[in-house]
Amino acid sequence: MADANSAKAFRWESLSVDHPMQLLARRRVIGDRAMISHVTLESGCFVPTHAHENEQFVCVLSGRMRFRIGPLDALDRRELVLTGGDVLHLPCRVPHEAEALERTVLLDVFSPPSATTGIDRVDQGR
Repeated sequence: MADANSAKAFRWESLSVDHPMQLLARRRVIGDRAMISHVTLESGCFVPTHAHENEQFVCVLSGRMRFRIGPLDALDRRELVLTGGDVLHLPCRVPHEAEALERTVLLDVFSPPSATTGIDRVDQGR
C-alpha cells in the first residue's frame, strides 16, 4: 500500500511540453495505472486512423473535434463531432482518427499508461 507521501500535485503550466506531431502540444502526468494528458490541437491538426491497447477517454474542454471511429473500410464507420463538455470513451483496439476543426483543448486519459500513444506511432503524412 502506498503511503500519503506518494501523492503528488502537478500544475499543467509547470510540466514540460512535447510536440509528437505538427499542430499538437501535449503535457502528461504518468501514474502506475493511468495517464492523463493535457493536449492543445491547432485548427487542422489531423491524427490518422490508428488503434492502441490503451483504453482512452477524450474530455474536450474547449473547441471542436471530428472523430471517425472504426476501420477505414468499414460500412459502420461512425463520425462524431465533439465540443467543450463532451467526453468520448474509446475501448482498447478500436480504430479511430481525429481532426481539430478549430483550436481545441482536451484531456486524454489512458489506461494503462504508456510512454507512447497513437499520436506517437502514426504516419505523420495525411
